Amino acid sequence: MVMTLEETGELTDEQLASQTLSERSDGPAFVAIVDRFRERVWRVCFRLMGNAEDASDAAQEVLLRMFLHRDRFQGRSKYSTWVHGIAVNTCLTLRRSRGRRIRRESALSDKSSPDTTTSAQRSSELAVDLMQMLDTLDETDRALLILKYAEEQSYEELAETFGLSISACKMRVSRARDKLKQRYPEASC
Repeated sequence: MVMTLEETGELTDEQLASQTLSERSDGPAFVAIVDRFRERVWRVCFRLMGNAEDASDAAQEVLLRMFLHRDRFQGRSKYSTWVHGIAVNTCLTLRRSRGRRIRRESALSDKSSPDTTTSAQRSSELAVDLMQMLDTLDETDRALLILKYAEEQSYEELAETFGLSISACKMRVSRARDKLKQRYPEASC
């Protein structure tokens, strides 16, 4: 039975994922999945890639992989965790394949004098500083910290995404924070 787009709104993510198995990419279940996850996927990609252009490219790749590999979702975790795993792996692969650090969009095109610095400019400067600090970590540690603190994922979700035990995730996050504290003692990590 073919569902309408209105009917898909009543289904859980996992039920929609099951429905996509018998659909083409323009079917109502997959369209609903994309609508539900597009913004979340882009946000994760932006945080991992560092700029809007690369985030958009990565997000498109994630959505494509969600469709192409939809038969690989086995329901052992939440669908959102599976999608986050695809996003993380896609971004890490894209960053590695480029062989360089992703260029950062500078939110500070014009630096004001200290007397006229606004709260928004200070926040923007802090965000740029934080991203530069995170760039000193290896890709996996960087992704773990971003997903833990920016995306507020639980250790259980991180473990599922990275294929690690919960205790290993806690250890990796702790060690990554320790590395930042050692490299940037003046910052409160």
